[in-house]
Amino acid sequence: MTNQLTQAVGKIPANGNPLVAHRYGADPYALVFGDRVYLYMTNDALEYDGNGTVKENTYSSINKIAVISSGDLVNWTDHGEIAVAGPEGAAKWATQSWAPAAAHKVIDGKNKFFLYFANNASGIGVLSSDSPVGPWIDPIGEALILRSTPGVEAVTWLFDPAVLVDDDGKGYIYFGGGVPEGQFAEPGTARVMMLGDDMTSVTGTAEVIPAPFMFEDAGIHKRNGVYYYTYCSNFYDGERPEGCPPAGEIAYMTSGKPMGPWTYHETILKNPGHFFGVSGNNHHAIFQFHDAWYIAYHAQTLSKAQGIANGYRSTHLNRLSHHEDGTIQDIEADYKGVQQTKALNPYERVQASTMGWSAGVKTEFKAAREEWIVTDIDNGDWIGMSGVDFGSHGAEAFSASVMVLEGGGTLELHLDEPGGILVGKLSIPGTNGPDAWVELKTEVKGAEGVHHLYLVFAGESGTGLFKLESWQFTEQRG
Repeated sequence: MTNQLTQAVGKIPANGNPLVAHRYGADPYALVFGDRVYLYMTNDALEYDGNGTVKENTYSSINKIAVISSGDLVNWTDHGEIAVAGPEGAAKWATQSWAPAAAHKVIDGKNKFFLYFANNASGIGVLSSDSPVGPWIDPIGEALILRSTPGVEAVTWLFDPAVLVDDDGKGYIYFGGGVPEGQFAEPGTARVMMLGDDMTSVTGTAEVIPAPFMFEDAGIHKRNGVYYYTYCSNFYDGERPEGCPPAGEIAYMTSGKPMGPWTYHETILKNPGHFFGVSGNNHHAIFQFHDAWYIAYHAQTLSKAQGIANGYRSTHLNRLSHHEDGTIQDIEADYKGVQQTKALNPYERVQASTMGWSAGVKTEFKAAREEWIVTDIDNGDWIGMSGVDFGSHGAEAFSASVMVLEGGGTLELHLDEPGGILVGKLSIPGTNGPDAWVELKTEVKGAEGVHHLYLVFAGESGTGLFKLESWQFTEQRG
């Protein structure tokens, strides 16, 4: 076994927040499809000054959307980044891709997926796909919403979309933000508009949502026939009338119709600074998964733990509950997160970029494998999975698909914690020739019942041990 384990940073076992520790992700938006939740996030990435020091996030170079998904809300699979804007992106007319929204609709008997994004604050674009993880195309070759769109001429910021496909199949897009000079209490910059049946066009005129102290971050969900419009309040530091939202909090309004009229209620989620000691903008998405409701939001917890809380945000998840009368209870954001909804099955092939916790590793795309794999593996690094059910018979073997590098090393299987009970060890030989993918297998003893599982990597430090694509256990025969 390795002599010294890499320490987890940001996401500490057994906490659920932030959702991942190997990448940032802001402005989360949730899409539930099948038995999984897909989260689409602004792809925050570190920016450096001329001296190589991390500087404040300017957002100006963000042209990708990050995607993760989970079937249990604790173990998250990294699907990497969607190239959205710029010369290498699907929407070559756009320069940035911020604050995504995603939707699913059956059109002509086929599942179609749509990804909406903000091209900075100047307009909103849309991509489409046959899969929630792509590949994505630009179906219209231009922006979906611009200043020339009816009803949006006075909107300060044309960004932050949210999309609802109603029970009758009709689609609606919510967007906008910003504060015209001196209009903090009634900015009048929130909008809702009907989407065309194709989900890639808009119809009619955008209608004003009279959101008090509106700033940004449209959200929409429907429950028991009630439409909930949610948003982030602005940071006006003067006196606010009683009953108005405090600065930088998530507030909500309700209506019996998707386009209003709307009734303001109250705020439900305080600014991240209240919970985590590092303030910033507040951005969220509310969704239902099975019988429970959840809120995804971002905070600078990972970058704070790294000592670089300069606007680099990470997605979190907590439960959301409605009172009997339909009003929303206050949300307590925390590091603990949510309960795992089901056990992870180790006897099915698991993509290696599926992680509950991690230390030291990164992910990268391998075009030849058409997968995001785990890389930057060094001695003492590890990945952990929560709530793995080995069953009453237990496991007899473990196999993994690895890219053999010059260093080689071992992959150790530990239960419950990185230094916990050792139930197997996979030897991965180094190579003197070209890098190659191999399938390796080893015996397993003592893996029974439900445990956290840790894949701990060992070898000569600094050599580049190997890369990991996927893994799977074989069950003992009864």
